[in-house]
Amino acid sequence: MIGIRIASADDMPVVGGLAREALTLDAPEAPQLVARLADPPEGRTWTALVTSGLEGVVFASTSAVPGLGHVDLFAVRPEARCRGLGRALVVAAEGWLRDHGVREVRLAANPPCYAWPGIDVRYTPAVLLAESMGYERYRVAWNMTVDLAAYGPRDASAEPLATGTGYARAPSEEDDLARLAAAGATVRAAPAGQRDAVVAFARENWNDAWAWEAEHATGCHYAVRGGEILGFAAWGARPLWFGPMGTAESARGLGVGSVLLRCCLRELAATGQRTAQIGWVGPLAFYAKTAGAWVERAFWLYNRSLA
Repeated sequence: MIGIRIASADDMPVVGGLAREALTLDAPEAPQLVARLADPPEGRTWTALVTSGLEGVVFASTSAVPGLGHVDLFAVRPEARCRGLGRALVVAAEGWLRDHGVREVRLAANPPCYAWPGIDVRYTPAVLLAESMGYERYRVAWNMTVDLAAYGPRDASAEPLATGTGYARAPSEEDDLARLAAAGATVRAAPAGQRDAVVAFARENWNDAWAWEAEHATGCHYAVRGGEILGFAAWGARPLWFGPMGTAESARGLGVGSVLLRCCLRELAATGQRTAQIGWVGPLAFYAKTAGAWVERAFWLYNRSLA
């Protein structure tokens, strides 16, 4: 019998280490992912369940959509695999979700506070577990990667990363800034605690999820003209990833997005990262042309009925 209990606050540092060991593709940021999931938006119902010996963990949460729930993250230490712990944790999460009125569960992100869009296709044991439990793929999501060499200092001996995009870089930031200036627009940083206007802009033009991400991001920049916000970009709401970014329809074509993207990439480069992830990408061509980004990570989103 596999013992599973609700994780306590005191367990979280150990869970962060567990995640670092288990999530080999995301090891450097795994403790930050645990911390982010343990501090979700106000009003979200969630839990973290662990095995009795802290060999494995699963996070689960309910959605704002009635009857919908999410398994946000599950991980088992490498030395404890092949003992049924992963399956037991997901079953326990499903039970918790069912008790909270969930009829459909997704192995997919619960924006705005999430670890990944879905299961990275390279986490083969997680894919096999999901499909063996009757989960079905319903969507694919992509991340793009950016080489940050152009946005900050790096070892001159380091080889540039091969992007394979086939695109040349877009016009320089100076050109984009000149175009914005000619249109009467400027770009500003939005420090933490001073983002009310940006948060309101994101909520009005997109949704509450983007507003939350703009508020909780590590870095945020926006473009303004005559007191009117034209666009914003943020990074770090999902630890160390870029996004979200949006430009008002009335300002498209001015180069707002290009400038805001580069502002955020410079800050990401300053953290010491060699590359940056652009999460859950929609406009592939924009990022490929503007930043030389290439598609690298793919995620399968799964669901199944609990009826």
